[in-house]
Amino acid sequence: MDNWILKSANTLVNEPQQERAVSADEVKVKVTYVLASNFDAVLYSGTGGAHYPKTIGRFAVGRVMEAGADCYGVEKNTRVLLKPTRPCGKCLSCKTGKEEKCSSVAIAGRDFDGFLRDFVVCKYTDVAPLPDSVTDIEALCTEAVALAERIYSRLALPAGSRVAVVGCSFAGNILAQVLQYHKLIPIVIDNSPAALDKARACGIYYSYLPDEDLAENIREATSGQLCDAAIYTTCSRLDPAITMRVLAEGKCAVLAGFAPIDFNIPARELCDRNISLTSVMSGYDYTDTAINLLVHDAVNTDVFEKEILTEYDPNAVYKAMSETVGTRKNKMIIFKMIL
Repeated sequence: MDNWILKSANTLVNEPQQERAVSADEVKVKVTYVLASNFDAVLYSGTGGAHYPKTIGRFAVGRVMEAGADCYGVEKNTRVLLKPTRPCGKCLSCKTGKEEKCSSVAIAGRDFDGFLRDFVVCKYTDVAPLPDSVTDIEALCTEAVALAERIYSRLALPAGSRVAVVGCSFAGNILAQVLQYHKLIPIVIDNSPAALDKARACGIYYSYLPDEDLAENIREATSGQLCDAAIYTTCSRLDPAITMRVLAEGKCAVLAGFAPIDFNIPARELCDRNISLTSVMSGYDYTDTAINLLVHDAVNTDVFEKEILTEYDPNAVYKAMSETVGTRKNKMIIFKMIL
């Protein structure tokens, strides 16, 4: 049985996993698809903070093969999303029964074993049943939608507010779509014309290159008032200073994404213009909301190019992704685990 374990930086080894019985509140899930992500690529490169050995794979869907007697709402043959985040169980919020406010969310592939393996046994609360109208491939986008919904909730902006999205990769595109669904006005900035074309295909009207015309384009799009918020997608490799320069004074900048990549923030400009800064690096506690958005076609996932791998060496896949993390715009690379 496949079980891809990250033994050290740049070294994935396929080792059979040990079988174990399913307890009353657990399910055994046959993994069907795993989405290769920039987050996994960063872990693979050795810069993501994983403690070895660790099974990699943050985003996955599967089918329940066994369900314990005390599992509520999940039974055999149910299609499920394997939740990529869990409460840490150690912080004050977790210890006082407020897991939804966990301050140190655990992430699959880094803090607990991920899903690039044939079978997963976990608590039934760590999976989310999928409606028939949401395909397995669409479901792999759930965490990106949840991330966007969490950002929207944190910003708490009124309808019509203008929000810059710096970086229109997979997560950035979905983020812009979710903002537009909530009647905000996304302004997408990216150095890839193809990524901007995909944004426009999703109905994102304001889509700009970060060139010499950007400042004028932003002023025109905002009637000279600049943006009410700006979101920098951490895997975009664009200049973070763009985020500060498109913001109106006293507004909020958000660092968002899945991959913990190092970059420099222009602190002086941040302080001089009284800009607040926050970060959102997961869609924790917004999974159900995200699935509901997918059910109601709030996000168009058809626009993404998809490469489904049935024969693969994850070492080669993640090595390529870690080397070209900034250039893979709007492409979903998917491991098919069941043939």
